[in-house]
Amino acid sequence: MVGYKNMKTTLNLNHQLPFVQLRIWYKGQSLLLDRVLVDTGSASTIFKLDIVEKIGIAPEQDDIVGSISGVGGSEYIFLKQIDSIDLNGLHITNFIVNIGVMDYSLEINGIIGMDFLLKVKGIMI
Repeated sequence: MVGYKNMKTTLNLNHQLPFVQLRIWYKGQSLLLDRVLVDTGSASTIFKLDIVEKIGIAPEQDDIVGSISGVGGSEYIFLKQIDSIDLNGLHITNFIVNIGVMDYSLEINGIIGMDFLLKVKGIMI
């Protein structure tokens, strides 16, 4: 479970990996994302470009571009500041996330990384 104070979220196991559902906001629009992996081994949070494009998140000329590497390989990403993320009451505003293709062997719409968990003082028990 991920918890903060008295807020708890049950993790859904898929392929023995912990997944959650969360909502993001960008420029006044919101999107409910399912199949978001909670990954304490990931330093940063990333969302799948194909999904978040629905609320207008797309690469722009002044975005910072970079790359990330992990068990799934390497990919190019761009950084985007989103208005907020809400994971069952764990809420962050003006949070910078990675946006990428996320072409992995599993169907994943995002990864909540340690940047989010540390910011909300999330505790896994």
